[in-house]
Amino acid sequence: MRSMAYEKAMRMSCASTRHPEHPTRDAQAGGCCGGHPPAAVGQDGGHDHKHGHDHDHKHDHAATACCGHASGDIRMSAGGAAMLQAGPGQLLARLRIGQMDCPTEETLIRKKLDSVDGVHALDFNLMQRILTVVHAEGALERITAAITSLGMTPEPLAEDAPRAPAPAAVPVNWWAIGGAGVLAGLSEAAHFAGMHWGVTAALALAAILACGISTYRKGWIAVRNGNLNINALMSIAVTGAVLIGQWPEAAMVMFLFNVAELIEARSLDRARNAIRGLLDLAPETATVRQADGSWQALPAAQLQVDDVVRVRPGERIAADGVIVSGRSTVDQAPITGESLPVEKAEGDPVYAATVNAAGSFDYRVTAAAGNTTLARIIHAVEQAQGARAPTQRFIDRFSRIYTPAVVGVAVLVAVLPPLLWGQPWFDAIYRALALLIIACPCALVISTPVSIVSGLTAASRRGILVKGGVYLEEGRNLRWLALDKTGTLTHGKPVQTDLQDWDVSDLTRQPAALLAASLAGRSDHPVSLAVANAARDTGQTLLEVDDFTALPGRGVSGRIDGTVLQLGNRRLMRELGVSSPRLEARFDELEQQGKSAIALSDGQRVLALAAVADTVKPTSAAAIADLHALGVRTLMLTGDNTPTAQAIARQVGIDEARGDQLPEDKLAAIESKLAPSDMVGMVGDGINDAPALARADIGFAMGAAGTGTAIETADVALMDDDLRKIGTFLRLSRATHRVLVQNIALALGIKVVFLALAMTGHATLWMAVFADVGASLLVVANGLRLLRAAPQAA
Repeated sequence: MRSMAYEKAMRMSCASTRHPEHPTRDAQAGGCCGGHPPAAVGQDGGHDHKHGHDHDHKHDHAATACCGHASGDIRMSAGGAAMLQAGPGQLLARLRIGQMDCPTEETLIRKKLDSVDGVHALDFNLMQRILTVVHAEGALERITAAITSLGMTPEPLAEDAPRAPAPAAVPVNWWAIGGAGVLAGLSEAAHFAGMHWGVTAALALAAILACGISTYRKGWIAVRNGNLNINALMSIAVTGAVLIGQWPEAAMVMFLFNVAELIEARSLDRARNAIRGLLDLAPETATVRQADGSWQALPAAQLQVDDVVRVRPGERIAADGVIVSGRSTVDQAPITGESLPVEKAEGDPVYAATVNAAGSFDYRVTAAAGNTTLARIIHAVEQAQGARAPTQRFIDRFSRIYTPAVVGVAVLVAVLPPLLWGQPWFDAIYRALALLIIACPCALVISTPVSIVSGLTAASRRGILVKGGVYLEEGRNLRWLALDKTGTLTHGKPVQTDLQDWDVSDLTRQPAALLAASLAGRSDHPVSLAVANAARDTGQTLLEVDDFTALPGRGVSGRIDGTVLQLGNRRLMRELGVSSPRLEARFDELEQQGKSAIALSDGQRVLALAAVADTVKPTSAAAIADLHALGVRTLMLTGDNTPTAQAIARQVGIDEARGDQLPEDKLAAIESKLAPSDMVGMVGDGINDAPALARADIGFAMGAAGTGTAIETADVALMDDDLRKIGTFLRLSRATHRVLVQNIALALGIKVVFLALAMTGHATLWMAVFADVGASLLVVANGLRLLRAAPQAA
């Protein structure tokens, strides 16, 4: 077992080759059942698995290396699952297998491919029905032949194949199923009517042949490959019922099993294709400007970077871009989850799949169709679907023990009572057959992925991109949340908050405020820019400045209308000899409010005083209050001075604030809060705060400012930079955990009840079928509730 921090450290090393400017962090290692030791990941990927996790951390999860041979090269994808990469002399193939619905088929395929020469590594994405294989040259034909021999139809996918949801399972012959049901019912009626057993047997056999051939074929393939899956167990149970003369019951069991399998498959398709709604958002065509200036409708898939696209009112935006002319309001709910349209003007970003509510504008494409924010979200959710959460990994291991154990018990129930206690063989074998049907752990196995996928999709619909089931499941344990200030709690853009005349008794030619703004307008310092922009926003025209000079660390100097003026901080005023106790007190007062103060002087006196601050977002205080209500304590980490940090902390209600924090200080602060029993989160921009984000158990990135980077670097990305969504994430995590517990309790509880009934001879075979598939349907339906209901506080 390895901790989340360990997995994050491994992702950091994997990603450092892609983005030299910052360590990109991918989501949890997972993606397929662990059939090989974790060391295979390190050997294959060439990563150093040592890390500085020097405390006994509770949240210890296996990374679940991809199954296959030890020579496969394993990397971490941006979406959260283990992503295979071909090594020297190797090739990578992606196969869509329509019949690969659950771990039953996964186990069968893995055992079969283990004996195929040239197979180096495997990765199973059951929710998308995709198998990724790293293989030697010339081995693909043998691989597809091996899978075909299992009664499946592998379909190779091109690397640039358009993204689409997993197709529905193999078409169903409803006439055969319906006919089998009628025949099974007639067999039961003939039996109760006391008709000759031959009539009963003929009707039952016809029903079994009508709907059970596929089950027998799959069961035989499984047995031949040394695997006791549900098809093999059901085939043995039906055959056993026939051999002991229970013809009507054998027919009814086969009919009910097939009907329940179909219902279960359709229910799983709902979860599997929950992402389909996102795919349908992108428009098929876009109006693109041609070289001669004309406009032409082209397929959206053909858009290239720097194309100029025109959007009319009511149209969906086809690709990410930046507005070059026009203005409008845009409904960004599909990407950010924002409930209200956002004003957009020249220079503002727009995202694919969002809706132009009013007005018309032209935008320049900044990301091709396959690399838009929407495409990244879809890719991330799909990868997260393929990754296994902690509970799912436990269930996978448990199911590998459960089935053989119950089958062993069934054999003992069939043999021991007649031999030791003289019980009738008929009764003993009948009970054993019921046990065989109950032995399949399908409900238990599917209880977690359905819930996790539903939770991930529900989060994405709310503008919260979660990069793996491990974070969705473990988020409920968050107890400390560290937050960067700039761009997280605040807007990240300084604005002028105060401006007052100070001593202008002899200055009558120009207003002191205009002089300060004109001098500030020549500087590129954020504080100066805020002062200049405030004047421009009121329609003032700035004055000409001559002999402009920057005074590093202090301010600026320049000549306006023949008068030399200085604009700068407290230090500059002291150097000029114009400071006073009154001015110093005002500087202290403004700084205690978290503001940066500057003064304008003519070298003899102070003419004006201005203050600039990075203003707090209106939602920050509500977000912090919500976190406190959920039992999460908060810590602010900022590079600003301590008085500013404390002022902002008081304003939004943060528990603890630390100023003057360098990246290594933020990292140390995160480490000081780590505890064996509690999880620590970090909120930042995903780049400057990368060390702290990587060290935290869960890293949250503010996604709107740099959505592409945020999606690739964060465990959780808030697509509209609204901190209140962290509270939503925590509630969804808790709701998901409740559903997981309910599903496991349902699956195991129903099994235990019917195991007891079967052992005591009170369970019939068709009751056992209901116990098995009924539990599966219950857990699927319960998991899908997460798609519909907004989570409430736990």
